[in-house]
Amino acid sequence: MTKRAYFGTDGIRGEANRHPMTAEVALRVGMAAGKVFMSQDERRHLVVIGKDTRLSGYMIEPALVAGFASVGMDVRLLGPIPTPGVAMMTRSMRADLGVMISASHNTYSDNGIKLFGPDGFKLSDARELEIEALMDEGLQERLAAPDTLGRVARVDDAQARYVEIAKATFPRRLSLSGLRIVIDCANGAAYKVAPTALYELGAEVMRLGVEPNGFNINSECGSTHPEAMAKMVKEYRADIGIALDGDADRLVICDENGRVVDGDQIMALIAAHWAQRDRLTGGGVVATVMSNLGLERFLGGKGLKLERTAVGDRAVMMRMREGGFNLGGEQSGHVILSDFSTTGDGLLAALQVLAVLKEADKPMSALARQFEPVPQLLENVRFGGGKPLESENVKGAIALAERRLNGSGRLLVRASGTEPLIRIMAEGDDEKLIFEIVHELAGVVRQAAA
Repeated sequence: MTKRAYFGTDGIRGEANRHPMTAEVALRVGMAAGKVFMSQDERRHLVVIGKDTRLSGYMIEPALVAGFASVGMDVRLLGPIPTPGVAMMTRSMRADLGVMISASHNTYSDNGIKLFGPDGFKLSDARELEIEALMDEGLQERLAAPDTLGRVARVDDAQARYVEIAKATFPRRLSLSGLRIVIDCANGAAYKVAPTALYELGAEVMRLGVEPNGFNINSECGSTHPEAMAKMVKEYRADIGIALDGDADRLVICDENGRVVDGDQIMALIAAHWAQRDRLTGGGVVATVMSNLGLERFLGGKGLKLERTAVGDRAVMMRMREGGFNLGGEQSGHVILSDFSTTGDGLLAALQVLAVLKEADKPMSALARQFEPVPQLLENVRFGGGKPLESENVKGAIALAERRLNGSGRLLVRASGTEPLIRIMAEGDDEKLIFEIVHELAGVVRQAAA
């Protein structure tokens, strides 16, 4: 595949005000993407832009607006809204393009730009490369005349519209009345919409991570720090805890005892429930190479298959569309319910879990752990430059590790698509062996990265 200059596995991402996450690059994205998505007809063209709560959003948003308006594209600003809300609003408003300004689960110092096509799906590699080709050349061509510049306006009811769409995915015959729910919004994009949706469906809601200040997104809260949610669940004797990440496209949950489970368990719970009711399509679930072997065994025991893809919810969604699956996701908590959404949606996935909880009439502790995970260890090695995975020492260590596993487990060593990290994951029934392999490999990679 052609080497990418800006786009990674999930849009453009980096440290705010440092290349490529600068106002200049955002301006170029707006101009280039606007040109790509503006056809030659005479109608007005439209882009919708949402964001999370990072301080740098105030820099990136106006730069994008200027870029789009300069090529004649009208802009509608949605304000803070979950990433899946941008995808939904892109389709709902018949926009040509949707943009989300967020670095997802990263700290406030990072930011990112994600693009959605008019169908609400993330852009293909080909589309992203087309935009990249225009970003570094030809930006002065096809600029709008003074009387055809794009117009900009805010959409005041964007959050309310997303809440109503989310509520409509919850079974009408059910209510959340009687449930005490802790919702941790990570001081991010869902800080208003998630508690509102749960309250309006009848729950008693205890809120956490709902006071964003531009700096505290994902800070000791949200899906990357679920201990805050678990503590609050136990303190308030809640029935369940739900923790979202900064742009609310992923979640983790905990039971009434504060025991946290990940996306694999959530997918297993929904899959089993839907399969019993003939709602599951495709004959199984789509997940990535990172999902636990225990999930694969659990599904196999129910006559269902697990199809694995490369890491990233875009890869998962692509396979879901190809194979007719309506459930997929990642161990990290991206859960895609294609009956309702075109991308991962933490709130929608939480509502499906809550529907199971209400119908089963059992405590969450009896439902949350659907299978016993196979011992799995993930270690990340940060590197400053170079290509550690091309080192002969690293290649040799990987080959040795695979021989030691001898078919009794899985090993995955890959470079992150969003951060300068080498991710090392191994799993298998022999926990001691798994730990030895990961720690030894991490040491070899660190030496190569030094």
